[in-house]
Amino acid sequence: MNITELARRLRVSPQELRDTLPKIGFDIGQKAIKIDQYLAQRIIREWPRLTRDLKNREERERQQEEAVATARAERRVVKIGPVITVKDLANVFGLPVNRILTELMQNGIFASLNEKIDFDTATIIGSELGIGVVASEEEAMDNDINELKEAENISGSNNLIVRPPIVVVMGHVDHGKTQLLDAIRHTDVVATEAGGITQHIGAYQISRKDKEVTFVDTPGHEAFTAMRKRGAKVADLAILVIAADDGIKPQTIEAYRIIKEAKIPFVVAINKIDKPEANVDRVKQELANELGLVPEEWGGKAIICSVSARYGQGIDELLDTILLLADLNAEARLADPLAKAVGTIIESHIDKGEGPVATVLVHNGTLKIGDNLMCNQQYYGKVRALKDYRGQLIQEAGPSTPVKVIGLRATPEIGDIVRVESVEHRNKTKIIAKQENQAIITKVQDDNSFKGTPINLVIKTDVYGSGEAIEESLLKLNNEEVAVRIIYRGLGNITEGDVVRAAANQAKVIGFNVGVNAQVEDLARDKGVLIERYQIIYDLIDKVRQDMQALMKPEIKRINLGQVKVLAIFKQEGMTQIVGGKVIEGTIRADSLLEVVRGGEVIGQGKLVHLQAGRQEVKEVVTDQECGLQIESLEVLKVGDILRIYREDEVFKKM
Repeated sequence: MNITELARRLRVSPQELRDTLPKIGFDIGQKAIKIDQYLAQRIIREWPRLTRDLKNREERERQQEEAVATARAERRVVKIGPVITVKDLANVFGLPVNRILTELMQNGIFASLNEKIDFDTATIIGSELGIGVVASEEEAMDNDINELKEAENISGSNNLIVRPPIVVVMGHVDHGKTQLLDAIRHTDVVATEAGGITQHIGAYQISRKDKEVTFVDTPGHEAFTAMRKRGAKVADLAILVIAADDGIKPQTIEAYRIIKEAKIPFVVAINKIDKPEANVDRVKQELANELGLVPEEWGGKAIICSVSARYGQGIDELLDTILLLADLNAEARLADPLAKAVGTIIESHIDKGEGPVATVLVHNGTLKIGDNLMCNQQYYGKVRALKDYRGQLIQEAGPSTPVKVIGLRATPEIGDIVRVESVEHRNKTKIIAKQENQAIITKVQDDNSFKGTPINLVIKTDVYGSGEAIEESLLKLNNEEVAVRIIYRGLGNITEGDVVRAAANQAKVIGFNVGVNAQVEDLARDKGVLIERYQIIYDLIDKVRQDMQALMKPEIKRINLGQVKVLAIFKQEGMTQIVGGKVIEGTIRADSLLEVVRGGEVIGQGKLVHLQAGRQEVKEVVTDQECGLQIESLEVLKVGDILRIYREDEVFKKM
């Protein structure tokens, strides 16, 4: 069929037809005169629908462009945290998700709706869309707190009770936080932690004087900053643990800052007073000087309890103090046990037998078997079973109760607010499709700006919180010469897909508290992929630090040793020259470098090969001694020349 005839039937001009056909999937070329009869009939048949879809698509694109233009004109600035999902970034920007995905692809990043991008990548996307992006971890926390308060709204309820206090235990690594909890609940949790160090958030309940108290244990190592912040966010009270034999440490100061920002009452527990080197008064002095916490007995307001978690000394007094503080702040802990449950995710991971599971700390209402759970306006599944902190099956969990939830479709993020909603109110279109291995896209540095050596990593962890803490710690190691690039981060055991991904990116696979089967190990050997597994997080971080250190080029530092004045020339053959001289400054050593100075100017370089003193070969000669020197230099030496002797040391930068 002739193009003109086809255009006449469709009631458009021939040129308009040529321009439209490529847009609806029929690219026949601008110079086409005729078209296949079968294809022409198909175009005629589908023309109304295709042109209608084209019009709608162009309208959406026009609206997107107007939104971008408006954003540029308004020069809006948004605040986000260290990482954010593509979907959430689109919501923050006020733009369609497709537009964000398009910008990401143009920057070489292929991400899905629920994948995460880091702050730097979000900044780049924002700049191209005319939107300023600034970091605001605090605002993200504030939003979570506001969401929790909104979800806990109990105004107008006639079923209010005072829920048990939630107490967070914080402090520096190895200062005895978990051992203190162990003494409180008379169980042995320390033995279950690798290296005796808490690496996950745990929540536990005890009964004291017929009152329930919930304790949240937070890791003390610097890698778990974010986890400690979440611990403070969900707590009513805090215990700041300091070892009597160690005093205030960097994580102690950071923990206090987090407690202070959370504006929650706290008690300082000076632990390990049983040790011979313990000095409680010194710790109190440090508290007053460094943190401004003056003990009550010194006329201040800081509540301090001295304890020995090892022998149980002072534990009763500490618990009584916690109960007293809780009673003073009872009005802030009102809850409605008959309401639909709302709580905070304090841990999540993939269990081999139970699938995606999460630890929820219930704040209001009662969580029951059969409840439908929503996180971030997405359906996460129905509660199939509930387990308390001892691992025992229970039917329901009331306010301030930590509970393990089984039956989820995917692992929620730590810190997420979880709610119970009725089936009839659940939006089935929002059922999530997250996979077991949830990738997090992190663009460490822009390839155009980073000229150093990358260390590519694929990271697999047992729980989400550990993976987040590892990523945060590793990215802090980046410098101008070497940078960690996390190609992929996910949950669960190391798989063949992880090995293939690592091989494609020349990466190493790092596993934290996860397994790997023989088939995967064989594949890794075949592809030359190194797999490393760890149980203690700072062992992992130290190894990566060592790898980065090995790739960094050392600085050459010159060390001046001394000066020699040439008194006699004994032999000169090619580069080798034997001369006599006197050390006029410093101490010179054999196998050193030298500069030849004549008339106050450096005229050449060389090397001091051998030294003799009194016809014997020696290693060094000191000031005012005469010696014989074997020199290798292109410069012909003369009597009266000054030889500046020095060495060059390689100095490696400290990470």
